[in-house]
Amino acid sequence: MTQVLDIDRCDLESEFNNTDHRTDLNGVDRLIVRRGQVFTISLYLRSGNYQPGLSSLDFVAETGPQPHEQYGTRAVFGLSANVDTSRWSAAIISPPGDTVAVSICCAPDAPIGRYTLTLGHSARIEFILLFNPWCPGDAVYMEDEQSLAEYVLSQDGIIFRGSYKHPIATPWNFGQFESGILDICLRILDMNPKCLKNPGKDCSGRRNPIYVSRVLSAMVNCNDDKGVLLGKWSDGYEGGVSPLFWRGSVEILRNWDTQACQPVRYGQCWVFAAVACSVFRALGIPCRVVTNYMSAHDTNSNLVIERFINENGELIQSREMIWNYHCWVESWMTRPDLKPDFNGWQASDPTPQEKSEGVYCCGPIPVRAIKDGELLFKYDAPFVFAEVNADVITSMKKKDGSTSKVTTTTVVGQKISTKSVGSDAREDITHLYKYPEGSDEEREAFKKANHQNKLLHQQQNEGLHLTIKVTADMRKGCDFDVFAVVTNNTQSAKKCRLVFGSCAVSYNGFLGQNCGFKDLLNVELSPGGERRVPLRLNYSKYGGQITEDNLIRLAALLFDYATKEATLAVRNIVLENPDIKVRILGEPKISRKLAAEITLHNPLPERLEDCCFSIEGANLTGGRVISERLDSSVGPGEDAKVKIYFTPNHSGLRKLVVDFNSSKLCHVKGYRNVIIGK
Repeated sequence: MTQVLDIDRCDLESEFNNTDHRTDLNGVDRLIVRRGQVFTISLYLRSGNYQPGLSSLDFVAETGPQPHEQYGTRAVFGLSANVDTSRWSAAIISPPGDTVAVSICCAPDAPIGRYTLTLGHSARIEFILLFNPWCPGDAVYMEDEQSLAEYVLSQDGIIFRGSYKHPIATPWNFGQFESGILDICLRILDMNPKCLKNPGKDCSGRRNPIYVSRVLSAMVNCNDDKGVLLGKWSDGYEGGVSPLFWRGSVEILRNWDTQACQPVRYGQCWVFAAVACSVFRALGIPCRVVTNYMSAHDTNSNLVIERFINENGELIQSREMIWNYHCWVESWMTRPDLKPDFNGWQASDPTPQEKSEGVYCCGPIPVRAIKDGELLFKYDAPFVFAEVNADVITSMKKKDGSTSKVTTTTVVGQKISTKSVGSDAREDITHLYKYPEGSDEEREAFKKANHQNKLLHQQQNEGLHLTIKVTADMRKGCDFDVFAVVTNNTQSAKKCRLVFGSCAVSYNGFLGQNCGFKDLLNVELSPGGERRVPLRLNYSKYGGQITEDNLIRLAALLFDYATKEATLAVRNIVLENPDIKVRILGEPKISRKLAAEITLHNPLPERLEDCCFSIEGANLTGGRVISERLDSSVGPGEDAKVKIYFTPNHSGLRKLVVDFNSSKLCHVKGYRNVIIGK
């Protein structure tokens, strides 16, 4: 006759289990485990001893408000001889006695979230279940340990901004293991409209990383729901802060949580992507932030960006834009709904641009599907394909109302970048999205996508050739020259008109005020000849025009009087902010107070008022932002300098992220990698 074990109390052994499941950075005060991996708890029996073959114990695991076996949100199982990691199972691994060690395993495809586990008649425990990229049976399984350390466990990283000619590394504190962040990530899932409408079905969907990533793509923006961030790209940031204010995701997620799920103001693409990356990693899905330079925003799904300029070479604004750069995320998972070749990295974009199935979200779409032109695959393949591959057709609108085609060499989808595994270097992943320009495979991919043939490069080496050259040192605060270079590749002399202008521009393509302009009516070139035309950019002119993005758009327009043809060259330049120097004072060890001595040199010909340095870093600043204001202004050529104290609470390689803000130099970023000893 079997005897049901009578349990007095349970010890969840959270410190041991969380460490074994690589969740200990969330804390060890509660049980947080991963799918398809065994965890062990201790049961203290009220009466009697455990007897092999005679004692029994039933388990009921439940998640969500409407648990049901049919939906996978309820599992009933008993004791087995051994734990089976392919399903819900339990086995006693200790000898007979009044204290029993029970090993339990959750199914590798169980829904993630908060669980209640009932043991026998009376005992109940609670735990949180996450995706498990270390488990071969989990859909997010990733084999390489170094990649797992980077894409799941790393709490800081680098996001690339700037321009494709000059990528700029921006540090970011993802902070997915900081106090309270996991609970906020689970709350994001609970606040999504699908959960509010049908919580039982939504919780069942959380077994599937495809479903979860689609929900997160929608919930990181607030356009259709109680999402995390409100985007803003123009007209100032009243009622919130500039997207460049943020140094990490922790403050954003905590603000959303404490403000009753009201959207945090404001975000732009790299902020949306970084917050999404934090949530993916917190839930156990490998994730990375990706930057696509010269990123097309195709509004009508024809895979062509149609642009118009006026006779001064100035862009006429329209909804179809080419962003200087655009950031999204890639998450790692299998795609059982598609062919096996399409497992691996999947692109999702939480920045609200176009609706997908009636909601502002995008993805996940296999990166391989974009490369192969498989536009019928789920989700949102045509939009992402256009971001990296769209053709650009430029036309000039003349004063008499007529239009004419303009030769241009704009290529979208340049230098697609992410942080390298194990270092702060930039990894170029363009080859994962595109075959080499002009290759047979590229043409085949376009044919499959039912796309127009490439119109670019066809006239580059014929007739008149126009490029824009810049100097190496273009720092904010300096005056410098840029050059339009005209080459005559014909056998006859040429007489041309050259219009060469510059204006402030935001990273997503919106144009600001003029920063310098030149119109030469008689540019003469002998056969094979070259002319180099300088344009002076003075800080006195551009300093008051440029946005926080530090971007200037250069456009040169060349008219051939003989053929009536026009050629356009466009280049965005990014002005460099001064470097922030960080020196760590003291021996970096856990729980030892350290000082960061931070210095910034003022390169501007004017004083900096309201100067403030801020620091944050995962496991360095206790999940807080620590700020220090300067008492006085900083004159031209002078140094701004502070000491800020912090106390690390975990060992290992950590990143201290630094921000400097002032009246004239806004949100200059810097960082210092610190190895904290035990």
